[in-house]
Amino acid sequence: MTISRLHHVAVICTDYPVSKHFYTELLGLRVISEIYRAERRSWKLDLEIPGGTQIELFSFPDAPVRPSYPEARGLRHLAFHVRDLDQDVAGLSARGVTVEDIRVDEL
Repeated sequence: MTISRLHHVAVICTDYPVSKHFYTELLGLRVISEIYRAERRSWKLDLEIPGGTQIELFSFPDAPVRPSYPEARGLRHLAFHVRDLDQDVAGLSARGVTVEDIRVDEL
């Protein structure tokens, strides 16, 4: 098997309208599709990241909380590559988004 790129990441959110606003209005991701799945009382929003990778945003009414400590299994974080980190952090902060301290792993 040869993996050529990441196709998508699925994220389960706690507040669908707030999360949709964050990804579409603040990060500027394009909506590919949005459907409400009545049988699951769940929204599914497909978002496009330039370059072809996607984020699937799901809402579930009673999703269990993921503990932050001790470290739990599952997605820990999602990292984006951007052209100008300082500019983007300043822009998000100016729009009321709390931005964590930037950490860089040594390769």
